[in-house]
Amino acid sequence: MKNNELNERRVQATPRGIGVMCGFYADKAENATLWDVEGNEVIDFAAGIAVLNTGHRHPKVIAAIEKQLQSFTHTAYQIVPYEGYIALAERINARVPIEGPAKTAFFSTGAEAVENAVKIARAYTKRPGLITFGGAFHGRTFMTMALTGKVAPYKLGFGPFPGSVYHAQYPNTLHGVSSQDALKSLERIFKADIAPDQVAAIILEPVQGEGGFNVAPPDFMQGLRALCDTHGILLIADEVQTGFARTGKLFSMEHHCVKPDLITMAKSLAGGMPLSAVSGRAEVMDAPAPGGLGGTYAGNPLAIAAALAVLEVIDEEDLCTRASHLGHHLVEVLSKAQSSCPFIADIRAQGSMVAVEFNDPETGQPSPEFTRQVQERALAEGLLLLSCGVYGNVIRFLYPLTIPEAQFRKALDIISASLTR
Repeated sequence: MKNNELNERRVQATPRGIGVMCGFYADKAENATLWDVEGNEVIDFAAGIAVLNTGHRHPKVIAAIEKQLQSFTHTAYQIVPYEGYIALAERINARVPIEGPAKTAFFSTGAEAVENAVKIARAYTKRPGLITFGGAFHGRTFMTMALTGKVAPYKLGFGPFPGSVYHAQYPNTLHGVSSQDALKSLERIFKADIAPDQVAAIILEPVQGEGGFNVAPPDFMQGLRALCDTHGILLIADEVQTGFARTGKLFSMEHHCVKPDLITMAKSLAGGMPLSAVSGRAEVMDAPAPGGLGGTYAGNPLAIAAALAVLEVIDEEDLCTRASHLGHHLVEVLSKAQSSCPFIADIRAQGSMVAVEFNDPETGQPSPEFTRQVQERALAEGLLLLSCGVYGNVIRFLYPLTIPEAQFRKALDIISASLTR
């Protein structure tokens, strides 16, 4: 089978709304390497959009799934429960940065986790309002599209969206938005759009993903926590992309001295299997009535088994430390390239959640064109990179944290050459 033949079939069989980035088709994968149907090898710095922190087909994850396959694949947990679901909830409850006793519920996708966090927050506070941030990405369902702070391509032609959702500014030094500016934008919402005693929750990514890997400053997070406490508002941390060792901690919120009331997670939770979760303070999580949470496939047994293995791998291979180690070296390479690449406007990192933003050096405007050039140059040399950012002018690096050192060094050489040639 050839890539171009599959592409012709794809165009005929699937809608254009499912955008496809690559012109090649996966045949097999191992750790940080992909092979296409024609046998071409690619270093994977996309990892299924941050899903594979433990790499493609980690042996422990495969073994866990195979073992579960010998028992059962599905019962619907809320019909016939099983021990694995409870065991995974216990392990996450023990690790999640939540004040006091925590509880966890499982779902299938990140958007589903965010939707359920909203349900839980509204059930607990008896309030309708939600505040999120410009540049945020929270999913593709109607509620999560409303929360998302980026129009193209996620919102185009799909409105109207659910109401009682308001967008504040997210701190961004490069674009002149300080922590105080962002906090003042929340106060303006309270004056102009919705009273604070009608707001159920403020939801944010501690490091924005699709928005460009913008890192929340500590003073902003502290101010946000204080604001929530003053007005009885719940703070929800969307850790769908930041979770499970990517930032050098199991959760990005561990970098801060404040704790959220609810945390959403997905992506690398189950090593490629579809699984998401909401964790939170026990009394908050218990707000919905029995039957108010759940889903036919929520907490699928195979995905649960994979997630239990993922947590073991993260600890046994010390992937939090490795994330910091790899991210440090990548930032060094990007910083060195900055002197000979005038398009580099900013480098942002928290552990191995690393991004580089490109602006035109003459106009100072975002340069999605140069961003595409870097991606194309890297791919021509066998390295797959993803872009992001409100203007599409940011490259994010999402390599598996299990990537072999020699392969990582090779990728860094490709990145350096792609930036400076």
